[in-house]
Amino acid sequence: MSTYTAITTLNTGAKLPLVGLGTWQSQPNEVYEAVLTAIKAGYRHIDTAWIYGNEKEVGQAIKDSGVDRQSLFVTTKLWNNAHSPQDVEQALERSLKNLQLEYLDLYLMHWPVAFKSGSSPVPKDAEGKVELSPVDYTETYAAMEKLVGDRVRAIGVSNFTITKLQKLLKTATITPAVNQVELHPYLPQTELLDFCKQHKIHVTAYSPLGSTSGPVQQEPVILELAKKYNVEPAQVLISWAVKRGTSVLPKSVTASRIVNNFNEVPLTAEDVNAIDAIGNNNPPRRVVDPSSSWGSDIYDAGAKL
Repeated sequence: MSTYTAITTLNTGAKLPLVGLGTWQSQPNEVYEAVLTAIKAGYRHIDTAWIYGNEKEVGQAIKDSGVDRQSLFVTTKLWNNAHSPQDVEQALERSLKNLQLEYLDLYLMHWPVAFKSGSSPVPKDAEGKVELSPVDYTETYAAMEKLVGDRVRAIGVSNFTITKLQKLLKTATITPAVNQVELHPYLPQTELLDFCKQHKIHVTAYSPLGSTSGPVQQEPVILELAKKYNVEPAQVLISWAVKRGTSVLPKSVTASRIVNNFNEVPLTAEDVNAIDAIGNNNPPRRVVDPSSSWGSDIYDAGAKL
């Protein structure tokens, strides 16, 4: 079984490896070894975020890997408490310092939600409600556009719906290179994929396994295909994501899984159609939805998923 070599070309001309290592919920003491293991296994796409609290360890692992920086594609993300235009550049500088990098390959707006500016990652009022800011994500993105150059090779967004992308594209002078969203057979988001393809916005899938030990991995068709190819269910789901033309960020801190996840499963068109049927026959299910806790309509309630 071969490892993944597939890449896509972003609208900037940059090359993005389709399988990367996700680091969400990876603890700082674990993520260093995970990133080293991944790079040794052949991964060249590493994804993190300021809010994950592990940029320093990710950066140290990249430095210690011995792999040439230009061979790696590194993404991090702007957090919600730095959406005010005057805060955006300082947030970038913090992330670059944490990562010990001179530049980012991709800088994403993590959510289309602005929190009150300040040092608190999730500011709350006396009643415990998250304090939002009136800053619109179009203003934040305009500030991000000014960063593109030597320190930021490309910018993009995360958790954006079609409606939010349509609004952003009316004011943006730089089309987002990427929209990183939750994607798996329970949440295929086919219409969003079609919209992004039409506008030359690449889509990256996070939570591609649904969730840790999630039910999608126990779906009969996934188990059957895993048995057919003598692989783990997670590997089937990763290959399905690649076959759809998305890049994908499986997360693990277990060395054997990190290595296995990078082994390509030769799914046929019939296999892909069988996995597609999971989404066609079930209502959409999200793993990640902080809308209620943040008091924000992130996913345009009532809109098609």
